[in-house]
Amino acid sequence: MKVRDAWRLSMKLLPMHQRHRHASKRPPVWILVLVCVVCFFLIFGFVYPPHNSSACYLFSSSGCRAFSDWLPPSGRREITDEELASQVLIKELLRSPLPPTKSPKIAFMFLTTGALPFEMLWDRFFSGHEGKFSIYVHASKSRTVHQSRYFVNSNIPSDEVVWGQVSMIDAERRLLGNALKDPHNHHFVLLSDSCVPLHKFEYVYNYLMYSNLSYIDSFVDPGPHGNERFSTHMLPEIKKENFRKGAQWFTMKRQHALVLISDSLYYSKFKNFCKPGFEGRNCYSDEHYIPTLFNMIDPVGVANWSVTHVDWSEHLWHPKSYRSQDVSYELLQNLTSIDVSVHETSESWKPSDVKPCLWNGVKRPCYLFARKFYPETLDILTQLFSDYTAA
Repeated sequence: MKVRDAWRLSMKLLPMHQRHRHASKRPPVWILVLVCVVCFFLIFGFVYPPHNSSACYLFSSSGCRAFSDWLPPSGRREITDEELASQVLIKELLRSPLPPTKSPKIAFMFLTTGALPFEMLWDRFFSGHEGKFSIYVHASKSRTVHQSRYFVNSNIPSDEVVWGQVSMIDAERRLLGNALKDPHNHHFVLLSDSCVPLHKFEYVYNYLMYSNLSYIDSFVDPGPHGNERFSTHMLPEIKKENFRKGAQWFTMKRQHALVLISDSLYYSKFKNFCKPGFEGRNCYSDEHYIPTLFNMIDPVGVANWSVTHVDWSEHLWHPKSYRSQDVSYELLQNLTSIDVSVHETSESWKPSDVKPCLWNGVKRPCYLFARKFYPETLDILTQLFSDYTAA
């Protein structure tokens, strides 16, 4: 009986003992909430990475890091020695301070085949602002004889430029190289022989010199005249998702100009694999090299639109050209008042990527210059200059 009673007593105590041993204390509710919040932000940050550089410094002074940067090194592609050298050089150039000067200048660089038909219109534009600008002319077919005193001795040694060929990029780099010799040049403007000013010099000078951006056109065109021109030979340094299109007529800060003439890695990719007829495609380096380069190396440092207006509404190989009968006060006023940037892709030929033109965060008119004007418009443009240009 004693054994049986002891056994019964042990059976009554056993469940209590087991519950005591296996029962665990629940964590506080605040810990569970904290874990959920952290998980949410990690997932959100991976799916929707920040595109604004200011958001990247909210939690870390080191800026944005891609999700792949947190993976072990074995999960990433090993970069070549040439890529490493290029990345280091570009970072140093972007960080380089501007040369000290009491009177910074804008370098106006004209890319032309010969004479400048609007030279005297530009003479009026520059008049009275000596010491705030310098002029460089790349004439690919003949040495230009100048009428304006401001253009005297502005010619630089030039090679022939062929439309659609990489020689167009070579000419732009040659202009920049010569303009960079002057340490007082802090901003650089590329213009064609058909370009005219839309504003007075003071307005243009302040717009560019006090801007925190370079005005380089760059946008995604998924159509046949955009990303379909990409060649896989550009891999691995350039990926198709990084490929961009844009007008060649830029303005850029000195640091960006230094990067452009120093680059050999990405330039060689476009020189070899972006040219008419290559792999059955008609790729044009002047439309893709600079937009792609700056999209890759400093996307927050460029405006993604050009301050030179051009009308592609006719959807032809060349933009709309203005003859004498087209030029009026109303036309020029309309060009100076445009304050939204519109890109049309070759996929649908419909306006896309419509964005306001922001100057240091404030909405302003987009365009300082315009093209493409026939030489016959010189007289009427000169007559209207003081009326249509804004101070």
